[in-house]
Amino acid sequence: MKATTLAMAICAVSAASVSAQPIRWTIYRIPQTGTSVDFPSSIFTEEAGRPDGYGQRFRTADGRADLTIQAAPNVGSDSPAVFLAKKGPPARIQYKRVTPRFFAVSSYKGDKVWYDRCNFSGRLVHCVLINYPASEERAWDEIVTRISLSLNGG
Repeated sequence: MKATTLAMAICAVSAASVSAQPIRWTIYRIPQTGTSVDFPSSIFTEEAGRPDGYGQRFRTADGRADLTIQAAPNVGSDSPAVFLAKKGPPARIQYKRVTPRFFAVSSYKGDKVWYDRCNFSGRLVHCVLINYPASEERAWDEIVTRISLSLNGG
């Protein structure tokens, strides 16, 4: 019982740390592609490697969440629906929106929420991929929304 109480306290502190402090936002740009996105630099403080194509992966200092900002060639000139289908997303997607210009999908994987949005322009696909604790989902809602809606391609 004490371990459960401790775990709940840790979750509450983690969730509070996402929303309690003012978030510093900057614009992250991928110079090679013109991709830009509002980036919460006070949350994702550590670089975590490069994705395929162009861009950067980031994570929180404690590793509980990560963000990938990426642009890659749309080799097959696929529509968002075809591109998403080729990626083979899980059957149990909780949220899915597909238009002629973008797709956004989200679901749960273990104790994490994952969210992917990709905008299509010309021969490029501009994406943000975010993973964060499901126990902090409400605290992340506004952050994920701002990142998603700010995504722009060249």
